[in-house]
Amino acid sequence: MQRQPIIAVCGAGKCDARIASLAEEVGRRIAESGALLVCGGLGGVMEAACRGAASVGGMTIGILPGAEAAAANPAVQIVVPTGMGHARNVIIVQTASVVIAIGGEYGTLSEIALARKNGRRVIGLETWDLGANANSDLHIIPARNPAEAVALARQYIPV
Repeated sequence: MQRQPIIAVCGAGKCDARIASLAEEVGRRIAESGALLVCGGLGGVMEAACRGAASVGGMTIGILPGAEAAAANPAVQIVVPTGMGHARNVIIVQTASVVIAIGGEYGTLSEIALARKNGRRVIGLETWDLGANANSDLHIIPARNPAEAVALARQYIPV
């Protein structure tokens, strides 16, 4: 049995309408590509991405920082309350094969760092710019738009 690929979407719990629109399109395109979406399960970028995925019948997983399932945004279908606070970011990035970071604040930066530390590629859409490593490999692969972000993410999913 082949498992469905999982793509993480990371971003701030509060965002403006433009970033929300980008996140919603990313979520929709993830679902249309046949992948599952995992995120932190709260508002902002996370909610918009889940809403986009759910709008086309995609599956959404929310790894919550708190212990209450009711805190999940309404578009999360599988709710995983951890009671772990920001430590839940490790679970988010370990669950996915690749991470798409959209906008974001320091929580997003921690997810990016954890993803890179654990060998996951990070695709960035209007997010942090962390330059390159000693081998000139970019820490975050920039995408110009949601379509490119998901296409790049799909390239880093093991077959």
